[in-house]
Amino acid sequence: MKMKIIVLFLASAFLTGCTTNKEELMPSGEYNMMEIWQGKTGERVSTKHVTQQARNDLSRSLTDKEQAQQISLSESYSRTQETELSQQFPRLPNPDMVMYVFPHLSQGNLPVPGYSTVFPFYYQVQYAMPGERTEAL
Repeated sequence: MKMKIIVLFLASAFLTGCTTNKEELMPSGEYNMMEIWQGKTGERVSTKHVTQQARNDLSRSLTDKEQAQQISLSESYSRTQETELSQQFPRLPNPDMVMYVFPHLSQGNLPVPGYSTVFPFYYQVQYAMPGERTEAL
């Protein structure tokens, strides 16, 4: 029993000796976050200038060559699983009825904005077999 108390006392004394306070571990510095955000740190380089320069560098428009490369890149991936399946098994026509729901109040008198919704005429999507004719005769 006495041995447990001695071990407990030594462990707590050892752990207490390893502690530090917040200011020793992470000093706060001379500026608070609002002063740093507003650029009042007194540094020679203006953070506003650096930020504006970074925005100018990043917000340039694409050149003609870059636009052409972007178009050719998107066209180079023409054969995908999705296009392969849609070519082998085309969807049979299933007309949609688009309805617009006008803005209204819900049951709890909360405003609901207007929105569009789509109802297919048939419940299930039908696919044509490979080689089956899908266009009108």
